[in-house]
Amino acid sequence: MLFTLGINHRTAPVQVRERLAVNEVQLGEALDSLHSGVRIPEAAILSTCNRTEIYFREKDHTGEERVLDWLGGFHGIGRDELETYLYRHHDNEAVLHTLRVACGLDSMVLGEPQILGQMKSAYQHAHAAGTLGLSLERLFQHAFATAKDVRTSTAIGASAVSVAFAAVSLARQIFGDLKPLTALVIGAGETIELALRHLVGHGIGHVIVANRTVERAHTLGDRFGGEPIPLTALPEYLHRADIVISSTAAPLPILGKGAVERAIRKRRHRPMFMVDIAVPRDIEPEVAELEDIYLYTVDDLQEVISENMASRQAAAEQAEQIIAARADEFMRWLRARDSVESIRRLRDQAETIQQEALVRAEAQLRAGRPPEDVVRQLAHLLTNKLMHGPCKTLNTAAHEGDADLFRAAHRLFLLPGSEEDGDSRDGS
Repeated sequence: MLFTLGINHRTAPVQVRERLAVNEVQLGEALDSLHSGVRIPEAAILSTCNRTEIYFREKDHTGEERVLDWLGGFHGIGRDELETYLYRHHDNEAVLHTLRVACGLDSMVLGEPQILGQMKSAYQHAHAAGTLGLSLERLFQHAFATAKDVRTSTAIGASAVSVAFAAVSLARQIFGDLKPLTALVIGAGETIELALRHLVGHGIGHVIVANRTVERAHTLGDRFGGEPIPLTALPEYLHRADIVISSTAAPLPILGKGAVERAIRKRRHRPMFMVDIAVPRDIEPEVAELEDIYLYTVDDLQEVISENMASRQAAAEQAEQIIAARADEFMRWLRARDSVESIRRLRDQAETIQQEALVRAEAQLRAGRPPEDVVRQLAHLLTNKLMHGPCKTLNTAAHEGDADLFRAAHRLFLLPGSEEDGDSRDGS
């Protein structure tokens, strides 16, 4: 059986998610503990700021309970508290959930692409730890292929649904190609970091990072190939910027109309696109009155995001259909694999019985018993040995009133006079 259990942004507050997070340093230890300590044959762990999930294979639900106990013990959280926030899925539901996560349909921001990279990282860590077997290996590869299918077949990721992405998308609408342009970002928080990622991803020519704490500006500059400057240097650099994105915690505007007006004159009135994401605002509202300035606030971007969310919702409905079909496809593979394994075990058991009976028959022949008696006893012994288990199980089923098992036995052993045959004859 395949299982997924975990917590996410819908089921647990951030203070609980923090307690259950597994960082990269802990990941190897956690996987080894699950595999060797708890004896889980296949396991992988996905841990992000919004979720911690364990994907694993076990033969029955007792394994699920052992993993749950391990999760609480690893993080020092009591079972009762953990159960409050936890969700559990098995087999088809586990597969559906895994595919939905990979496609961004279970994310805080619908359709966001970052989760796929995080899932690939979880897969690589499990692969390196040696905790991936055939089932989970196939499940992850199937999830990655499904995510690619959803991205190419739907518009789930085509429209901006984060403030940072919306800002960069608007810049691309105004300028087209970003390669010859310079972007100035003001601040060093999460939104600015995300904006930098989008700008660099779309090929921005040059980046200037301004921040009150210069060390933080240097950190972001090193990460994204940008030029770090202190906020006090803004007047000297502003005219170089084709795109300005600002998001600081300053209580008062840090860019006034006069400073922007001087920058525009130095630019010989080449257009400047400005996005003020901060609340309170970083850029004086009067800047919007200047010619050649395109100033957008966070409210302007929210309108774009709201429209795009509606578009993503429609795409998500298409994605759900693709995911359902791909989950069915995986479950057919899993059932076929299980059936092959069951058939192999059945044949192995029959061959063991056969070999034991042959050894006994050959010993009797060497002892001089008549061959006819030996063959008769061999046939009798084989019949009894092969039928003992099924007959015992059917007797138990009769006592328990398990009609489903009897119907299955008729189908499995191709027995005449099945219940279906009787119904057919009664109705004729």
